[in-house]
Amino acid sequence: MKVNLYNYLAGNDYPGRGICIGLAPSGKKSMIAYFIMGRSANSRNRVFDPIDGGIRTKAADPSKMTDPHLIIYNPVLTFEKATIVTNGDQTNTIYDFLAKNDFPGYNFEAALKTRKFEDDKPNWTPRISGAADMRTGAYKLSILKSCDGNENSAQRFAFDYYEPLAGEGHFISTYKGNGNPLPSFEGEPLRVAIDEDDPNEFAGKLWTALNEDNKVSLFVRAIDLATQGYEDVICNKYKALED
Repeated sequence: MKVNLYNYLAGNDYPGRGICIGLAPSGKKSMIAYFIMGRSANSRNRVFDPIDGGIRTKAADPSKMTDPHLIIYNPVLTFEKATIVTNGDQTNTIYDFLAKNDFPGYNFEAALKTRKFEDDKPNWTPRISGAADMRTGAYKLSILKSCDGNENSAQRFAFDYYEPLAGEGHFISTYKGNGNPLPSFEGEPLRVAIDEDDPNEFAGKLWTALNEDNKVSLFVRAIDLATQGYEDVICNKYKALED
């Protein structure tokens, strides 16, 4: 059964970071969304900033950044005909592995076998990652998480959606919800309805659904599967100071 993603997010005050990938209702566009939320001042002191082929996180106010570790990274990068989206610097790990595609086995899953969950005891925040084929709309999602909070055991799950359906996608987040420590996401990615071909409308609905206190930034990309051209939308709660 498909879940209404807007209702799901509206009823969860802290899913943390989230990735949604799927096909627009027309079946002609791949839709990708990524958001970040924050509870601490350091986590909230961020914006999404466009770069060539993707986005980076940067401090809204550099003078207030206390620790860039796990905070500053490239959430979205484009490699040839693939869009990569993650909640950490594993974006670059995946990109580098794809760039070595002349070597057998240098792929999405292999890249993530070299990584594990974040070192932010006691949460051990999962690393969530996705990659979408900009020609077909096929996509993959992954989560690297601890085994019930045991730092000595990393569990790696990968999900392959090779034959996506129009009007639906899958959503994964770092956490099930709020808590101390934060409980990691469990189970398969949620099968969700995607009701928009317009990235601005999709972004607007997602942004409204996210908890007002905890939301920080949102990115949406709509990819034309016929041309591989794309349109990006960025929503930032906080305004970046001029460099």
